[in-house]
Amino acid sequence: MKKLLSVTLLALASLSTSRAWSADDYTDAKVRRVDKSAATLTLEHGEIRNLDMPPMTMVFGVQDKAVLERVKAGDRIRFKAVKDGSKYIVTELQPAAK
Repeated sequence: MKKLLSVTLLALASLSTSRAWSADDYTDAKVRRVDKSAATLTLEHGEIRNLDMPPMTMVFGVQDKAVLERVKAGDRIRFKAVKDGSKYIVTELQPAAK
């Protein structure tokens, strides 16, 4: 019974810290490289708040490979990303406002 209560409390605690995506969850970036064969984007990005990640340049996988057809090196974008195991995945991508 104690173990079940502990698991329940842990689950409730994680729910209370989660939140819905907002406009602030988009991160500005510059596309450095598009690798269609590896299905990755190299992005020079600002702070990614939901991942507690400082600005840097790194490689991301993509959730939808069609995204790779819409961008090229040098493009300015806004994106959302999640961590999946040891990989970082772009889940949403849009052109940056001009």
